[in-house]
Amino acid sequence: MDRRRILQFAGLSALSSLSGIRVAYGQSAPAQPRLIVVMLRGAMDGLSLVAPYTEDAYYQERPTIAIARPGTPDGLLPLTERFGLHPAFAPLLPHWEAGQLAFIHASGSPDGTRSHFDAQDYMESATPGRKSTPDGWLNRLAGVIAGPRATPAAQRLQAVSLGPVMPRIFAGEAAVASLASGNAALRPSALDRPEVAQAVARLYDGDDRLSQVVREAAVTRGEIMGKLASDDPKADMGALPLNALPVDATHLGQLMARDARIRLAFMPVGGWDTHANQGAGKGQLANRFGVLAQSLAALAQSLGPRLAETSILVMSEFGRTVRQNGTLATDHGHGNVAFVLGGGVKGGRVLGEWPGLDPSARYEGRDLAITTDFRDIIAELLEERFRLADAQLARVLPAMERRKRVGLFA
Repeated sequence: MDRRRILQFAGLSALSSLSGIRVAYGQSAPAQPRLIVVMLRGAMDGLSLVAPYTEDAYYQERPTIAIARPGTPDGLLPLTERFGLHPAFAPLLPHWEAGQLAFIHASGSPDGTRSHFDAQDYMESATPGRKSTPDGWLNRLAGVIAGPRATPAAQRLQAVSLGPVMPRIFAGEAAVASLASGNAALRPSALDRPEVAQAVARLYDGDDRLSQVVREAAVTRGEIMGKLASDDPKADMGALPLNALPVDATHLGQLMARDARIRLAFMPVGGWDTHANQGAGKGQLANRFGVLAQSLAALAQSLGPRLAETSILVMSEFGRTVRQNGTLATDHGHGNVAFVLGGGVKGGRVLGEWPGLDPSARYEGRDLAITTDFRDIIAELLEERFRLADAQLARVLPAMERRKRVGLFA
């Protein structure tokens, strides 16, 4: 490798770290509607988020961590005659009442693994049980909706990933911009200084592919900074919690509200592996639910009118055990609850076939059974919102043997 090539790779690394943007090879294009996927890494306890308060088994199996019935202190917020919402999720209750929020219970991956690594891999590749899939389903979707004639300007900001590491779901050929977490995305970097930008431009003035990628990354950095720097910093940071998630969600929503080219976004959220001292209506898990609910409410608000054309899909790799463990929490399970927030959805409903918590109905005698494949949820979103044809859907969700209607839009 010659000296110029070494300098180029060093410069590309510096550009990625300083700008908070990573550009992958491929193509993308601007359009609407949009999809934001929120992955709750660590296996969120869906039986605490949306609890079946009419089932005695729920309270028998969770004598200290079950959420109290509606109408009692720290009790569930009633959703239906069977299900109640964790009280910490109250910030999203207005969206439920407005018909913009729907839950899909007893959903998840048909693969039975209880490994976080494997389950997340399968959910992000959308090929449960198959580790050889080279790309993620959001990247495949980016390629499908971009089409073969997307212009370079349209390619730069079609897909955005929040965080410094490109996730499995965005692995592949289509271009993805990486937005730094927290306030780092708003801080000026050395690349924002004219003399540094000019030096980088001189270094990458060639016609090779690497030079083209660096130039596109610099333009993307300028576009993101221009859209977010116009906000009043006091309004961004004033009353926001110390936890970075509400800030990240707000910034992502603002960016998508201001740039119609962004169609796809991914936001991973950690901290859901609750093996000890989980709590009930209050406690460790309740605090996390509160931050998540506030963040999703902030995301919806910052999208503004764009929420009507945006679907926010929230999933976790698997659920938790029905029975609480010896450390007043739950262990790795199977079925879970997913939910969709945004425009077009016919919300105010808990969807999916409920199998019940009777021991005879549980998966392997211990976990909530799965009656809705998570890919059925994705398929319906892509059919109804993105209007994908069968051949296009097969590219995004390969080797999917069965499909059923979830009813998100019916």
